[in-house]
Amino acid sequence: MKFYISTTGIKRVTISSSGSAVKGSLPTATASRRIPSRTVLPVVLVLGIALPFLFVRIAFLVLESAAACSSPLDCIGWRFFTGDDASMKLREELTGALVEATTGNVNEEQIESFNELVKDMTSKGHDIKAFAFKTKAMLLRMEHKVQSARQRESIFWHLASHGVPKSLHCLCLKLAEEYAVNSMARSLLPPPEYVSRLADPSFLHLVLLTDNVLAASVVVSSTIQNSANPGKLVFHIVTDKKTYTPMHAWFAINSLKSAVVEVKGLHQYDWSQEVNVGVKQMLEIHRLIWKHNYNNLNDEDFEYKGHKRYLEALSPSSLSLLNHLRIYIPELFPDLNKILFLDDDIVVQHDIASLLELDLKGKVVGAVVNSWCGDGCCPGRKYRDYLNFSHPIISSNFDHDRCAWLYGMNIFDIEAWRRTNITATYHQWLELSLKSGLALWHPGVLPPSLIAFEGHVHPIDPSWHVAGLGYQSTEIHREILEDAAVIHFSGPAKPWLEIGFPEVRSIWNKYMIFE
Repeated sequence: MKFYISTTGIKRVTISSSGSAVKGSLPTATASRRIPSRTVLPVVLVLGIALPFLFVRIAFLVLESAAACSSPLDCIGWRFFTGDDASMKLREELTGALVEATTGNVNEEQIESFNELVKDMTSKGHDIKAFAFKTKAMLLRMEHKVQSARQRESIFWHLASHGVPKSLHCLCLKLAEEYAVNSMARSLLPPPEYVSRLADPSFLHLVLLTDNVLAASVVVSSTIQNSANPGKLVFHIVTDKKTYTPMHAWFAINSLKSAVVEVKGLHQYDWSQEVNVGVKQMLEIHRLIWKHNYNNLNDEDFEYKGHKRYLEALSPSSLSLLNHLRIYIPELFPDLNKILFLDDDIVVQHDIASLLELDLKGKVVGAVVNSWCGDGCCPGRKYRDYLNFSHPIISSNFDHDRCAWLYGMNIFDIEAWRRTNITATYHQWLELSLKSGLALWHPGVLPPSLIAFEGHVHPIDPSWHVAGLGYQSTEIHREILEDAAVIHFSGPAKPWLEIGFPEVRSIWNKYMIFE
């Protein structure tokens, strides 16, 4: 049998067999109307786009219905048409529960983790309100643990930063023994032929007040190695009685090219009665300020951003005689007119001879005021970080947002200092602090110095002195560190301690004499 189909429909059917052929014409009705291809294509495209969204919507509704229906299929239709209203209602209930939990009190819950919270909620069938209160209790407990951990970290960091490493202690003992048995360790400093340089104004005079032998050696070594003319350098190292013999032995044994080093102990000074009384009064008031702040230390002092700096102010170095004697530099060096003061936690990277040639414009001290990050940028070094601006005496005399100048690398015009009343002003403010309840500033060397040197500071270029390398939060670009003439490890993480930062400790180690 064969079908013959024309383009206009079925008109005729011809049936043939093997034995005979029967031809017949069968009248047929016109074929049904066809769907044009131009209509099918848009329909397919629309379905291809809509069906995935429909599938995702149904999937979400099934998941949502699992929490409210015993069988997801029983309420898919209800969810499909009313899902938005149910979600809105759920959000409103949750928002209300959270607001109530924010203002309400919570009981002590022992939920330690999210998994415990989920287990408690599913096993006891709590409502949304209970969920909000339990979540708040869990978060409060976790916040308390974090805060407690931060307090312990600060205290441990504080203790670690002010301990004396065993190696440093043993070094001092060995040097003291060397001083006793080795005549070379007892040789004169400086040699007799260089004594005349100690008061010669044509030489560059550098001053260190320290009881750290290793730190002093790095300061001296780095300065000499980077000096264009080390023969013009004269170092004046002042130390206490117990460190005098180790310090003397170190610099007597280790030759330093042509530079001159003088080591002098405080017990070798013959001061007037007036100076002795003033030093004792100064130390006593500083001790009282330290004790006042220590006794008033409580948990709240750990909750603000500067709690580490506050702990640092309570360090034993705040009571160090050598630190506080900076205000008596004119009495320590009566024969000098201009000096470069260096802290023992600095490294000199470039020639600093030109610093002593700077014109201070009649001021007493030359210091970096603005930081490497730009004008007016001095993070952690504003007056409010040192002085107590809640006290009317301080708030009425100083600007809390003013940048404090950096201590640690300073040019002092001692001749100009002698013409002022800076030291007397310093003592006047100490007495005022005593009468005001010891609450005018935090313990430390810099706060009263900021007041005493008010109006006597000449700012110098920030590239001379980059500080703050002993703080965790310091982020100084490598290029700035390399360009700085002096880098200062101010802060608790000193480079000779285990808590020192390895990325900057290598700079300090480069100048240490390991032999």
